[in-house]
Amino acid sequence: MSAHPEYPAVPAPRFDVPAGEAARRAAAFADTMALRRTVRDFSPRPVPPEVIDHAVRAAATAPSGANLQPWRFAIVTDPGRKRRLREAAEAEEREFYRRRATPEWLAALAPLGTDWRKPFLEDAPAVIVVFEVHKGPHTPRPYYVKESVGIAVGLLLAALHQAGLATLTHTPSPMRFLNEVCERPQEERAYVVIPVGYPADDAMVPDITRKPAEDVVVRL
Repeated sequence: MSAHPEYPAVPAPRFDVPAGEAARRAAAFADTMALRRTVRDFSPRPVPPEVIDHAVRAAATAPSGANLQPWRFAIVTDPGRKRRLREAAEAEEREFYRRRATPEWLAALAPLGTDWRKPFLEDAPAVIVVFEVHKGPHTPRPYYVKESVGIAVGLLLAALHQAGLATLTHTPSPMRFLNEVCERPQEERAYVVIPVGYPADDAMVPDITRKPAEDVVVRL
């Protein structure tokens, strides 16, 4: 494909891997990711900051609409700020579980054992709040924002898991309080909250399974 004459171009990167090795790498990656579980009980063991930095760097390689990269990753480690985040999130979650959630939704959540209490927001050594970046005084109008940020979050979770860290995806609703807690401008909109750390020694997870490949793959 020839480049647009008005814009510079560079050769496409090559990452050729022999077929057998490619299959081995893909299988090893899938096997490792199959061990990923949502964890709600975290150890106080500190997480090396550079590990999170590298994981965020991987997330920021995600494709995005018009390459505008409409994401921001707020890494929260200050205990006081984490407490504020937890208190605000729990206030919204109490309303969700008591008034906003439908009986059907609560029934779907029941096997996971969740409720309005969110101690992991304070217990995890780090909390990454991912924001969508919309049009603002210094940011252009983005395209396919949720799709772009969703891909970036997927890469982030995979990178953190590959580094041996446990995560949780938390989406309190509404999430506007996160702008104040994280000191972010109004053109940024919270997308997901991700506590990050090592599982507590006694951490347990629900005994649930994933759909087999034949239920999620269609070959044409």
